[in-house]
Amino acid sequence: MRVPLYQAKAEFFRMLGHPVRIRVLELLQNGPLPVRDLLAAIDIEPPSLSQHLAVLRRSGIVIANRQGSTVIYALAGGDVAELLRAARRILTELLAGQSELLEELREVEATTP
Repeated sequence: MRVPLYQAKAEFFRMLGHPVRIRVLELLQNGPLPVRDLLAAIDIEPPSLSQHLAVLRRSGIVIANRQGSTVIYALAGGDVAELLRAARRILTELLAGQSELLEELREVEATTP
């Protein structure tokens, strides 16, 4: 049975729906990193990071290469970086709108007895 596209998209976004996974992807936007550097940048225990990296690897959006005893992770393609940039743009617009609304509320509050 074929999974509807909207369901596949929902599962994709659900897979991304953890702050550690998003942080890993953000860090990898700048290029491949060894696990030790990911651990240094993210306040997380090694087994937990390993689980999150496994989820990202199984999904196919990150790849892992071993160089001796070091495992280096990288984004599998540029589309993930573009998705994160799009998310930043959307959040910036949403927060700007909320900021404007907050300012309007403050103005009303200041003029209301």
